[in-house]
Amino acid sequence: MAKTVRVDLGPRSYDVQVGPELLSLLGETAVRVGGIGQVVVISDSTVSQLYGPQATDSLVAAGLNVKLLEFPAGEANKSLATAGRLYDELFAIEPAIDRSCLIIALGGGVPGDMAGMIAATALRGVRWLQSPTTLLADVDASVGGKTGVDHLAGKNLIGAFHQPSGVVIDVITLKTLPLVELRSGLAECVKHAVIRDASLLDYIEHNAEGILACDEAILTELVARNVKIKAGVVSADERESGQRAHLNFGHTVGHGIEAFLGYGGATHGQCVALGMIAACRISERKGLVDASVRERITHTLASVGLETKVAGLDSGEVWRIMQHDKKARAGTVRFVLPTELGTVDVYDDVPEKDVMEAISMLG
Repeated sequence: MAKTVRVDLGPRSYDVQVGPELLSLLGETAVRVGGIGQVVVISDSTVSQLYGPQATDSLVAAGLNVKLLEFPAGEANKSLATAGRLYDELFAIEPAIDRSCLIIALGGGVPGDMAGMIAATALRGVRWLQSPTTLLADVDASVGGKTGVDHLAGKNLIGAFHQPSGVVIDVITLKTLPLVELRSGLAECVKHAVIRDASLLDYIEHNAEGILACDEAILTELVARNVKIKAGVVSADERESGQRAHLNFGHTVGHGIEAFLGYGGATHGQCVALGMIAACRISERKGLVDASVRERITHTLASVGLETKVAGLDSGEVWRIMQHDKKARAGTVRFVLPTELGTVDVYDDVPEKDVMEAISMLG
């Protein structure tokens, strides 16, 4: 049942394995990296309790020397302070680590970003593997090599591109994921469908019940298809200089809504879902698509339980926040807009009134 997707980046290429029971094969995957010394698993306090023993048992069974480092769960701990404590623990390991060290990120987006940055910077860079445990991390953060931590000035402002040596996605871990977080990841799946593969919308709609029930075969197919889309975009634009911007579909307005509601007021995926609907409305007003595109996307989002309306939005304040987003260039807000289902393009000539109207219609 397992599937493998290749991320083609020349000498930095790697495989993403997707399927059930793959955590038990983590040790085999690590051994294939070759030339491994100390193995350091970095996870948060929630995931390490759920899956730390299974991961470390697999690594030990493969004959590897393993150390598990844990930090408190939550976005608030994705910081330089937490990274500093992890560096302290890493460099206290005896015998001392060297560049044969392999770091393994076990968990969702926060452990992935944190462990990836530690791997990118410790000893000026060591190899690492990712083993994501949330749908959002499976289909988004696990591919592309983005690592980093937050700063008081904003999210993910400190970090590096550092491609992993491989990714192991065990879909069984999604069974312990809260339903609200599973739905959050599904927003990114819908995003991938809109930007590259309209048939994926059909798959999500037709299998919504099985997805939400965490059917292993359905989840394996869903995650593998999404990883393939993300891998194709990253392979063509590793450093975000061109088409990788397409992955920001729904995020321009979505980030504004997320900041307006206050982080924790709604999930990232829920805000992206609303942002996609707004982007479709903007696309309508520009004459790029008709209303059927927005209606189709809205129906798919609703089929998996994502809200398509939100009360209390201040369109003027959301617009102000958007203008200060780190993706804005010289004060110009750039939008990724659909030109048809499966195809998007980037526009920086969207009138303020069109944005305000699109946000207002979400209420």
